[in-house]
Amino acid sequence: MSDPAASPFANERALKRLRRRRAADRRFKWYGRMAIGFALAALTLLLASIATQAVSAATYHVVSFDLDFDEQTFGEAKPGDPPQVDKVYGLVRADLLAQFPETAGSRPLRHELTALITRLAVLPVARELARKPGEVGTVRRVELPLSDDLDLYLKGANARHLTVPIGRVEAKAADGVVTVKAEDAFNRLIAAVSLEGIQASGAPDTGSILMTAGRSTIKLSALGESSATGKLLTGSLQDFQTQPVRARLIPSPETERTVSDRQIAWLLALKAEGRVSRVPHWSLLTHTDSTQPELAGTLAAIVGSLLTLLVTASLAIPVGILASIYLEEFAPRNRVTGLIEVNINNLAAVPSIVFGLLGAAVFLGAFGLPRSAPVVGGLVLALLILPVVIIASRAALTAVPQSIRNAAFAIGASRMQTVFHHVMPLAAPGMLTGAILGMARALGETAPLLLIGMVAFVAEVPRGPTDEATALPVLIYSWATQAERAWEPMTGAVILILLAFLIAMNGVVVFLRRKFERRW
Repeated sequence: MSDPAASPFANERALKRLRRRRAADRRFKWYGRMAIGFALAALTLLLASIATQAVSAATYHVVSFDLDFDEQTFGEAKPGDPPQVDKVYGLVRADLLAQFPETAGSRPLRHELTALITRLAVLPVARELARKPGEVGTVRRVELPLSDDLDLYLKGANARHLTVPIGRVEAKAADGVVTVKAEDAFNRLIAAVSLEGIQASGAPDTGSILMTAGRSTIKLSALGESSATGKLLTGSLQDFQTQPVRARLIPSPETERTVSDRQIAWLLALKAEGRVSRVPHWSLLTHTDSTQPELAGTLAAIVGSLLTLLVTASLAIPVGILASIYLEEFAPRNRVTGLIEVNINNLAAVPSIVFGLLGAAVFLGAFGLPRSAPVVGGLVLALLILPVVIIASRAALTAVPQSIRNAAFAIGASRMQTVFHHVMPLAAPGMLTGAILGMARALGETAPLLLIGMVAFVAEVPRGPTDEATALPVLIYSWATQAERAWEPMTGAVILILLAFLIAMNGVVVFLRRKFERRW
């Protein structure tokens, strides 16, 4: 018999062990919650950084023009004629030169003015005019995107500036020097200039002070408490007599930024006339790639990715599923099938760049398939995800209870009937999940596509799997390596588009699993 005196001590030790187990359970729950919280925080930080970078690309600035497509300039246009880009751009150039006559006697100033709108910006207008020759002889309002540097300036991402209201002033001109006077109106401006460290000398190696009224702008070279002097960049002094004045401080020197003071003055004049507006950047989805950030779009990359995935799915999914069915349900258990299973598992861990080297050597070198084509990219990505599809499909087949097979055999079903009539319907959700997740991995791959040449510049939408194309991950890589700052928000926007595709594919996975899932 046990000693009754020892029972209290035994109970106490048991209670201590129980408390330790419960404490360990609580710690484990907190560890799990902390891990989930850390993962969610990291994901939120990642998405926030990408969205912050891409928000600037959601809109862009355009300038309105009333263009007269007169018959004397364009002649008798016929359907199928090449776009007359130079003639359309000539109308835009003439409009700008007429708007700012101070550039008439200086070729550098004319070049600086016409840089507000790049030549390629009129290409969509010229193409539409070629498709609709009936518009020749009409006047049409068109909206053309600003150059990327000026667009970033208006968004505050290029040449940081500070605006200071001045109010009403008196302005006079003598010997090309404009004098602006106002009692105690410049005290706030002087304080801001001192805070920003700007010297009002007008030299190109210092910051700039621009004073604007209506569509007129003066660049100050001297600043006092009640008067300031400078040079008229555009417009007339009458605007300073009739409209309120605002000063614009630009701390960075003109030699260290991509927009000049005159371009800013012309841009402010167009904005004062209501010709500059900020619109949604739908062209990011409807245009193809371009050398100019304000004209570039992702349409060719989206179509190229879809064509590549179509080739990948048509090869990897049926081959992977059929291979998994054979290995799991029909293949004998011997050294050959064991070797095949080991190699499949090893191929799933091979770096993707190895498959790119294989594709470049075999599909391009040996078979002579077209370079930069979705058919080659699809074949390479199919080889890449084939082991993933096989492993996921085999796992889904293994998860089906053996009793299902035994029951089918008991009622006289053959092995083929058992697999395709009883096992496959139960394993289908898992097999589809593995296939779509493999496709999602293929969508985000970059290295194999780079090695088979899909990094090429593509200005036309591919019409088939053999046409030259690129893909979204490659476009992200290409834009991220560009030197111009305007490509940064564009890259972030393409990343969000790619993430939207991935989220959609994962949504399909959840839908298919819930729709076809069966319980036993």
